[in-house]
Amino acid sequence: LPRMLYGRILRSPHAHARILSIDTSRAKKLPGVLAIITGEDLPQKFGILPSSQDEYALAIDKVRYVGDPVVAIAALDPDILDEAIKLIQVEYELLPALMSIDEALAHPEVKINDEARIGNIHKAVSYEFGEIEAGFAEADYIREDWFYYEGNNHAPLEAHACVAQWEPNPSDPIGGKLTLWTSTQTPHYVHRELSKVLGIPQSHVRVIAPHVGGGFGGKSDPFSHEICASELSRRTGRPVKITCTREEVFLLHRGRHPVKMWIKTGVRRDGSLTAMHFRSFLDGGAYGSYGIASTYYTGALQTVTYTLPCYKFEGMRLFTNKPPCGPKRGHGTTQPRYAVEVHLDKIAFDLGIDPVELRRRNLIEPYSYTVNGLRITSCALGECLDRVVERSGWNSFHADKQIVAAGLHAENGASSAVTTVKRGMGLAASSYICGAGKPIYWNELPHSAVQIRLDRSGGVTVYCGATDIGQGSTSILAYIVAEELGIQIGRIHLQTADTALTPVDLGSYSSRVTFMAGNAAIAAARKLKEQLFQVAAERMQVSPERLYAVNDVIYDEDDPGVTLSFEHAVQFAEARFGALVAAGSYTPPEGIHGDYKGAGVGPSPAYSYSTCVAQVAVDEETGEIVVEKLWLAHDVGQSINPLLVAGQVEGGAYMGYGEAVMEQQIFRKGRHKIPSLLDYKLATTLDTPEIETILVEIPDREGPFGGKEAGQGPLNPVIPAIANAVYNAVGVRVDEVPITSDKVFKALRNQSQGKGMG
Repeated sequence: LPRMLYGRILRSPHAHARILSIDTSRAKKLPGVLAIITGEDLPQKFGILPSSQDEYALAIDKVRYVGDPVVAIAALDPDILDEAIKLIQVEYELLPALMSIDEALAHPEVKINDEARIGNIHKAVSYEFGEIEAGFAEADYIREDWFYYEGNNHAPLEAHACVAQWEPNPSDPIGGKLTLWTSTQTPHYVHRELSKVLGIPQSHVRVIAPHVGGGFGGKSDPFSHEICASELSRRTGRPVKITCTREEVFLLHRGRHPVKMWIKTGVRRDGSLTAMHFRSFLDGGAYGSYGIASTYYTGALQTVTYTLPCYKFEGMRLFTNKPPCGPKRGHGTTQPRYAVEVHLDKIAFDLGIDPVELRRRNLIEPYSYTVNGLRITSCALGECLDRVVERSGWNSFHADKQIVAAGLHAENGASSAVTTVKRGMGLAASSYICGAGKPIYWNELPHSAVQIRLDRSGGVTVYCGATDIGQGSTSILAYIVAEELGIQIGRIHLQTADTALTPVDLGSYSSRVTFMAGNAAIAAARKLKEQLFQVAAERMQVSPERLYAVNDVIYDEDDPGVTLSFEHAVQFAEARFGALVAAGSYTPPEGIHGDYKGAGVGPSPAYSYSTCVAQVAVDEETGEIVVEKLWLAHDVGQSINPLLVAGQVEGGAYMGYGEAVMEQQIFRKGRHKIPSLLDYKLATTLDTPEIETILVEIPDREGPFGGKEAGQGPLNPVIPAIANAVYNAVGVRVDEVPITSDKVFKALRNQSQGKGMG
């Protein structure tokens, strides 16, 4: 933008410290520095959840992790910023840093965040459904296991960035208006928090989210750089741009929580579940983010995949001196799904039951309620199981392994040559929500709204507040409107994610956009179609019930030779009704959750289901793991665009593969040791396995044209499927993620020394 300034944030070099003083005087004197702000200039706390308003745009009195923002500067160019940053002096008093779940529990006297009522416990939840002790008493076999899932980062291709523009207006009592262009998944919530922190009415704030270059949940929070850029622009009267470095992306984080999990499950001899007791301990980092929801999600959604007669959940999120954790693709369900699926495989092995059969015997029933009151609509998990078992050759593979184990012939029937590379197949299943049943700020307002305007030439403009973060939501909305109006997609233009122009949509998270914005788009399009068909019926001298539209033409169903073009229908309708504009909205139905404290976290208008089979090759001498192929079946309801859906499924599979075998965050002395794409291990095209995608289509009664989510759920079964495949290959368990070669090597060595593994 003209006269644009550049902004940067000075961040804490310490994991935990008191701020004794901040001296910006030398930096202010530097030519080209136009504004410097500190925490005292922005004293209002903020946060994504109303129950976790614990962040300052710039730290006040204390820093809680390496990377906590302390000072923000605006200058004429980045070189001046570099020099100015060096001139700022901050004096700190170091405090003990707690860098793990165990340390946070062991040292309650070291208070990290005032939101913790007891020690460093951010949130503790406990609930029980059914008679848990009676359920265990009915069991013929009970097993307990511990698991650990290391945290990881979203690593989007596009770093966080924003441009703020304050437009002064002396005649305005507020002094002007603010526009913020930002890479965000939730423009509505950024809009809300900017208004609060800056003390500006929401009517004076405009947030625009351009197409986002990857988010995966990491851009679902409001962030300090968005607030700082806005305040710097207000003070200078000039646009201010802040672009985060890749290291800063790792420090902003909001990625996958590290989680320790304990599971106790009772089963009958035939493999049917009688009871489950699940505990989770989340390493939340320094601030709340979505953490309260994450804590509930780790427990509430474990009842959606399999039928559990009795279920007890205890969850705890702790503050530590790490970058704050939040939602990542599969939010709150990826870690426990890994643990439960590996745990079930262990039970199947103990009982001598095929892992597929154990799962089949416990499938959740379609159109039922879970033990904790969650309503299930369509469920094609059984079909997903059948399809991956068939396509992967599961039965023949395991039959061959049994023959090999019996020493009758060499593996794969190739030769009798001895090899250190062993192959294995593992399976896992999962489920995920199609949008949250409750908004972040509980109210009775719609979760999504869409407006559609028709112009006289037959053009169609669709207004929706949802953000396209690469999942193809704008395309899906265009397909839905085109299908409902019976027009070609080229007529449609979309205006999205602009709080001044588009109706409220709560954001691109929780796999909600296709389901919720899609239903809102259908509602709006049907209102317009009713008007078009009314005038078309009069012109064609038939009843409206006989009309249908396809490829820009309205037809008489009984006499297809009688037609009216879409463009003419629009003109006739505008002559009759005036401007053709309609709005549709979507609110999840009532009765989709139970009535107890915490029941609002977990319900969804529908759930998707996935099953994965993984084939791996493991070298017994080195522990090296090669994932050779993944078969992934996903219950998508009705696929609106099969190519886009397959892309989402495969994207989730690739991310799950990376998390399973390589991705992790490593901290030493409070610092992130690998905050770059060079050092942080990510799967490349050379690493990723072949994926066979299977779309299982059984339309859901409530989804738009029967559709359900595909963006997040397919990730979840990949990780436990790989874990189970490693065990099937070499007979050792690594009950933590990532499952790296060194861990497998250590487990194999322990096994050879008679120490045993899980």
